[in-house]
Amino acid sequence: MLLKRSLPKIRWQYWVKPWQHIDWLLFILPVGVSFFGGLMILSTELKQPVTDWWWHWLVAGIGTLIALFICRFRYENLLQWHWVTYAITNFSLIAVMIAGTSAKGAQRWINIAGFNVQPSEFAKVGVIITLAALLHKNTAATLPNFCRALAFTALPWLLVFVQPDLATSLVFGSIVLGMLYWANANPGWLILLVSPVIAAILFGTSWPLSEPLVVFHEIALGPLGILWSIAMGILAWFTLPWRRFGMAGIGAGAINMIGGELGIFAWNHILRDYQKARLTTFLRPDQDILGAGYHQHQSRIAIGAGEMWGWGLFKGPMTQLNFVPEQHTDFIFSAVGEEFGFIGCLVVLFIFCLICWRLLHVAQTAKDNFGSLLAIGVLSMIVFQLIVNVGMTVGLAPVAGIPLPWMSYGRSAMLTNFMALGIVESVANFRQRQKYY
Repeated sequence: MLLKRSLPKIRWQYWVKPWQHIDWLLFILPVGVSFFGGLMILSTELKQPVTDWWWHWLVAGIGTLIALFICRFRYENLLQWHWVTYAITNFSLIAVMIAGTSAKGAQRWINIAGFNVQPSEFAKVGVIITLAALLHKNTAATLPNFCRALAFTALPWLLVFVQPDLATSLVFGSIVLGMLYWANANPGWLILLVSPVIAAILFGTSWPLSEPLVVFHEIALGPLGILWSIAMGILAWFTLPWRRFGMAGIGAGAINMIGGELGIFAWNHILRDYQKARLTTFLRPDQDILGAGYHQHQSRIAIGAGEMWGWGLFKGPMTQLNFVPEQHTDFIFSAVGEEFGFIGCLVVLFIFCLICWRLLHVAQTAKDNFGSLLAIGVLSMIVFQLIVNVGMTVGLAPVAGIPLPWMSYGRSAMLTNFMALGIVESVANFRQRQKYY
């Protein structure tokens, strides 16, 4: 009798044992967000002859199985294969340039068995694994290790940037910054790393003058850009080791001056008209509400129309009448705002905060630096995409084409997010058991 009573328990433990130590809250929340995202996509397509909501749920189901499969195996095995992962990542990005399909002015997809696959999405996971492998022993506390990590991530970043895929290249940047910071990089070095980009923006700013100071043809010196370059020179003097003859300060100031001029050159000769329109429309939202600013303007109206409690599921007039273009992808959050109101938006953001909190907890309780860096890389990726996507739907960020994790429609992005989740769950599954949570 006792033997019979014990058998079901033994079978249950046998089947559940491979996953018994994973973070179930971290796993369940993204699955729930994916299901809710499918409902929102269905709401945006009720009066359209498309069925993306069905594909969203199907891919989310496949992604869930992939995550469960990945977290069964020890994440330490990725260390043995990180150079192979790095090679596959770069090879896939090069393959897009050679044999990829183009859409909307960019060549980002490869057609495999009738499905368009976006390698730049999967490259995010590849970069996270590569950086974690490089930094888990040789941390970024020293400048050679810091530069070594940057050198290896520069190639995939460049391959994504030239597709062109500016949005994904920005996600790469957020991953690198987050992981370098977690690997004990000097915060001053991180500021210096992004300083040329800020200089490129400030050099084209005329404030407080009416126009930037034009020195020769297209060489302009914005007052804010000059002050920024001087500040970066001072920061480099205090944080970089090359202090003799002021080489660190002079070099940092010169790099920012060059970055500012390159920014002006890129604006005039490299950036395409639609990219310029996105930036200028963000700064002046009412400048072209029927053209470049139409998406963002309609999104803000839809969110505002939801007021406190929203119109209800499948009842939002802006959503049902398809007033918000690309609402099922980049602007899915506007459907939440219209149909579930301010309270619904807060609930969604709270759930994402819980996901980020659990990712941070796994990073803090991982048994080694490699697992901790993997979790931080995924956290950096999710946080940046969340902030930019929600920001652009409410008019606080330019339209960058960055999807909302697990909610926006996108098969490659969905699988990438679940693969990343599976890796983090592997870190949680094989960490030392914690007594307190």
